[in-house]
Amino acid sequence: MNFEVFRDAWGIPHLRAGGASALAYAQGYVTAADRGWQIEVERHRMLGTSAGLLGAGEAGWDAFARRARLADTARRCHDALDPDTRAWVAAYVDGVNRGLRDQGGRAPEFARTGGAPGRWEPWTPLGVWLSTHVLFAGFPGKLWRDEVVRRLGADAVDLFATDGPGTLGSNGWLVGAARAADGGALIAGDPHRYIEDPGVYQQIRLACPEFDVVGLAVPGVPGIGHFGHAGSVAWAITNAMADYQDLYRERLRRTGDGGVEALGPDGWRPAHAHREDGVDGVEVVETERGVVVIGGPDEADGEGISLRQPARVFGNLGFATLPALLRARTVADVDRALEGWAEPVNVVLAADTEGGTLHRVAGTVPLRDPENRVRVVPAWEERYAWRGVHAPLPRAEVDGVAVMANERSLAAPLGTEFAPPHRARRIAELLAERETWAAADMAAVHTDTELASARPLLGLVERLDGLTPAGAVLRESLLNWDRRMAAGSVRAAAYARVRSAVVRRIAAHPSLADLTGLAPAYPEVFRPWLALVPRVAYGLENLLTAARLPYGDRLAAVREAVEEVAGVPETTWGELHRLAAWQALPDPGAERPALDGDHDCVLSTSSVPGITDLAARGPAARYVWDLARRENSRWIVPHGASGIPGTAHHRDQLPLWLRGELAPVVTDFDRLTPTEETPVLDVYERTVDGFGTFRLTPVDPAGADIDVLHGWVRDERATFWGMTGLGRDDVRDIYAHMAGLDTHHAFLVRLDGVPVALFQTYEPEADRVSECYEVRDGDVGVHLLVGPPTGDAGGRRGFTAALVGVLVAYALDGLGRKRIVVEPDARNDKAVALFTRSGFEVVGEIVLPEVDLPEVHLPEKRAQLAFYQG
Repeated sequence: MNFEVFRDAWGIPHLRAGGASALAYAQGYVTAADRGWQIEVERHRMLGTSAGLLGAGEAGWDAFARRARLADTARRCHDALDPDTRAWVAAYVDGVNRGLRDQGGRAPEFARTGGAPGRWEPWTPLGVWLSTHVLFAGFPGKLWRDEVVRRLGADAVDLFATDGPGTLGSNGWLVGAARAADGGALIAGDPHRYIEDPGVYQQIRLACPEFDVVGLAVPGVPGIGHFGHAGSVAWAITNAMADYQDLYRERLRRTGDGGVEALGPDGWRPAHAHREDGVDGVEVVETERGVVVIGGPDEADGEGISLRQPARVFGNLGFATLPALLRARTVADVDRALEGWAEPVNVVLAADTEGGTLHRVAGTVPLRDPENRVRVVPAWEERYAWRGVHAPLPRAEVDGVAVMANERSLAAPLGTEFAPPHRARRIAELLAERETWAAADMAAVHTDTELASARPLLGLVERLDGLTPAGAVLRESLLNWDRRMAAGSVRAAAYARVRSAVVRRIAAHPSLADLTGLAPAYPEVFRPWLALVPRVAYGLENLLTAARLPYGDRLAAVREAVEEVAGVPETTWGELHRLAAWQALPDPGAERPALDGDHDCVLSTSSVPGITDLAARGPAARYVWDLARRENSRWIVPHGASGIPGTAHHRDQLPLWLRGELAPVVTDFDRLTPTEETPVLDVYERTVDGFGTFRLTPVDPAGADIDVLHGWVRDERATFWGMTGLGRDDVRDIYAHMAGLDTHHAFLVRLDGVPVALFQTYEPEADRVSECYEVRDGDVGVHLLVGPPTGDAGGRRGFTAALVGVLVAYALDGLGRKRIVVEPDARNDKAVALFTRSGFEVVGEIVLPEVDLPEVHLPEKRAQLAFYQG
């Protein structure tokens, strides 16, 4: 499948192909080449086999992935895709497999682990998406809230209500055309996720005659789902903080035959159960509610906790939205595309060059009892069952400016815990400071470090008296601090140290003692949500203002913290607050640069006060989409475009990212460099469920291909091909002549390596068929000779239909053509019927004139003319 790869000065791939399918193939190929190790890690994580690649430390995740049936859910969602989306995803997977085979092994991590790139299945991208986002909505927070309710009472839940340890968010904002310097709307923001090396977002451009989109893709997933600029329309998202996953407390028991039953509203009902190999014999149990992710029938109390999530219940991840977004031209198109979105649930901003704007929530949220959102609910009570899904929420009007920052806003009816309002308010304040904005101005918003959440703690510091001289000096320093978490600030470091000391003291308060030591009782993957100190750290504002803790105890904790920090040598915030990016194979020598910002700043670089000042979360990318002039758009990622250590573009964007600068988005292909790596592929691959992988390769006139073809054309079933009387050398000469033509091409089609068909394409204007109809731009003619049934697949029902489907996809998407022309012999009823069943429209009989070519004589031929309109 032919495509071109260009790169800009930062090594960012700009891909160009003749059609959407070829472009998906190209995206898969380049992703495998640039990020082969990264996407293979994600594939293993989805399958629950990462411990075999990364070591025993991943066994906890693997057990969860298998118990949660991530791979099986991905298959289920893939099977439910419409045919066009399924084919588009298949093209991406074909590209990944070819890229892994050609270049994926370049990553040194494979040598370090003794591993090698594996093979992707048609459903693997859906599994990667599911694995990446299964914890995104923070359902383990229900375990925490359940423990809080049981131990402290329901009124204590709100004490810790904020953006918790496992929840990820983002900033995003839209400035309407009336306030944009160049007269077109601006969309900007930054997704806050764990900072990984390689990064979780991939800068990429996807261009074909149908669309041309720049944006941030998720490696291992086709298209540009979250942040994209299609020229006339652009879009961006943040996490809506919706609650769409439930946990049920299950009562389980063994049956006499070794099976499992679960107690539901209708009594004891059979549950699915099977043993998984390779992960300490993990048993997978699934009740009518969902997959059991904690406990099981062999626990002392026979209890477990099951996870119910929309993807598994409804068999939908929303993947049909991804190709629809690429084709969007207006906000109305984006809006329609998002109607099919499922998870994670997002808040979306979009704008177009016609002045349209969009501000909405997209995703699937079930209707159920409000208690489901708070804690683990009993599986045997009918009141907690799902009762359909929420209707779409109303779109919000955009009055000049719109902001989204995970706060309690558009998605309020759908969630329980949201981020504090500080980031949203601060962004709105900053945008109000100027009358007009340009793309280049947005860095000032991205990098703002004001920490509004410091007010409650500083208010208590102000009330302190009777301090030691050193404590009094520190108190005055903190009260004169500008509340900016700048890396070079000594006062910011002092505040952070006092905050951590306060967190530790409050976590040790007797009133919270019942919440200590919860984590070890749960599987490893859930423990970050159950540790008390991080919960206190992120809920500190509430804990310092709520009446739950006596005022005197709060003030005493702050006093002790100030005196503790007063005795510590001064340092800067950047000395403490450093980037600690996650790596699948940790590099002890990895750089840990100083960072500006803090959890509640617009520049949200999150540490865990009381535990560490190192930051594992922050802006996983920054972007500015300019609707007036796309070439004025900007973007940046924390490291670089390449996932291969030691290469030029592995970490070349890090200095800009640290300074808050953005790289330009290049839109002119003439300013890009066509790469030597560009694969000029003479092969097309497509995997078809139930049959295997079809592969097209040019006929090799000098090789064994001619022996195969000569055997086929002599067969009586090939009578209408017109070559039954030719010898081997004659067949070889014909295809040697064809190989030298620019207008006619011959391919041998193999299914899982076995030859099954001869496929030829030609330019109709260079063929005698042009005398029989009016040739249009974008037409391509094809001939097909299906070989004798070979192997299991070749004789199976539906084989020829699958074969024709692959060849149609190649002609339309691989070659970028608009219409396919066929002219089977009028007497060949089987061929005519096959094309008709495959969607070709027969328009009538024609007579092809007799022609003498250099290597073959073509007699007059009565044929049925038919077209397939792309």
